[in-house]
Amino acid sequence: MAVAGLYRRILPSPPAIEFASSEGKQLFAEALQSGTMEGFFRLISYFQTQSEPAYCGLASLSVVLNALAIDPGRKWKGPWRWFDESMLDCCEPLERVKAEGITFGKVACLAHCAGAKVEAFHTTQSNIDDFRSHIKKCATSEDCHLIASYHRKPFKQTGTGHFSPIGGYHAGRDMALILDVARFKYPPHWVPVSLLWEAMDTVDGATGQPRGFMLISRLQAPPLLYTLSCKHESWASTAKFLTVDVPILLKSDDLKTVPEVLSVIFQSLPAHAGDFIKWIAEVRRQDEDGSSLSNEEKARIAAKEEVLKQVHETKLFNYVTDWLSSARLQFENLPTFVDKDSLTEIAANVCCQGAEILTGCHRAKAGFYCKKTCVTCLKSNGDNTTAIISGTVISGHNEQGVDVLLPSSPKKKTGQCTSCPANVIVTHPASNDILTVLLLALPPQTWTGLKDQKLSSEIQAIVSDENLLVVLREEVVLLRRQLHFLKGCKDNEVENVCQMP
Repeated sequence: MAVAGLYRRILPSPPAIEFASSEGKQLFAEALQSGTMEGFFRLISYFQTQSEPAYCGLASLSVVLNALAIDPGRKWKGPWRWFDESMLDCCEPLERVKAEGITFGKVACLAHCAGAKVEAFHTTQSNIDDFRSHIKKCATSEDCHLIASYHRKPFKQTGTGHFSPIGGYHAGRDMALILDVARFKYPPHWVPVSLLWEAMDTVDGATGQPRGFMLISRLQAPPLLYTLSCKHESWASTAKFLTVDVPILLKSDDLKTVPEVLSVIFQSLPAHAGDFIKWIAEVRRQDEDGSSLSNEEKARIAAKEEVLKQVHETKLFNYVTDWLSSARLQFENLPTFVDKDSLTEIAANVCCQGAEILTGCHRAKAGFYCKKTCVTCLKSNGDNTTAIISGTVISGHNEQGVDVLLPSSPKKKTGQCTSCPANVIVTHPASNDILTVLLLALPPQTWTGLKDQKLSSEIQAIVSDENLLVVLREEVVLLRRQLHFLKGCKDNEVENVCQMP
């Protein structure tokens, strides 16, 4: 019996010119001489083929994130931290991407959540001259890369919507180099910029909006301790509540004090708000020399400690802590994560999350559960110590030892850690920290609806970025950008996220 097979496609030329052809090589040499191939070398060093037919957006983003040397903050395989398509799962489940592909807005959202700076433009928000200028900017730099979202039809290629990085520009011929991540189908090829614009200026049937392009570059610093998660289904309702509902709630005539403001916000929080804002735990396998900390680990733990310390020094933190202390006695409807602050309660969950990250398996499928946990301390720098939650995570017949590194501070011992020095207390972000940071990250205009002028002035003073120490201010600004971006992606308004200062 005959067996059907398919090996690549013939690249329609014209309009495209194959990169490895004589003409393609000549274009490359001339563009290189003109200085418009600088971004190419970084991209080609980390180039990869999409591993699934619908993973073009994920593959393009992986290439760009690795080319920009952005640290994913989590391990890929073994000890290596590296962006791979399988790790880009926070904005859309991988199974859904595999079956349906991914939209322009979700790719931009993924880039932002991965720690990159993103400027995304539908064709309705730009024009061909600006697009050409952006291509030139990325082609002459190693610090910014452009991903195009386009339809293959104008190039006479088979297929529909596609994502690929742009690897260079030839000014004389006004042509862009598409580094097609579907290398099993088409090789890299040069195309006229005017035709590429036409291919982008097509409507994506999934969103009803035109395609476009995005510029991706490095942020000055990635989040240290806090991040927003769009991995859980509840993120959309929480983002809406924070950006739309809270300003409306604050317009009440009854609000006269800060605790009253906290009450009206916290008692109305969506049930799963704790799934939306997370603190970032440092995880590692127990077989990775658990007797010591690397310099990298020491630096990251020290940075987390500094953020936590600066949160505790804010006036808002004191208000939130006092409110929670009284609210636990007065109110029944508190956020679900408020009563899960002890190490005993969080240890199993965090260790299972760590095992999920280290193995690359989704917890629901793998069936992780934590058999046992314990807390110990290791020396880090000088007299400083780092607390470690160690847990054994079970999945089927497999066991995975996981360490979670926690911040520590020189305070009176509480007895939670039997091996800690007498002057150390194990600290970790708790409900009061997380709620404080969540309020600080709200857009400044959130508070403008307060009608009591004295209260308005008091609130503005305690939430103002100007009154925050530098490290915490940077963390808050990143969270605010992320909230703004997620709100835009939720509403299919990616154009608005480009306006965020």
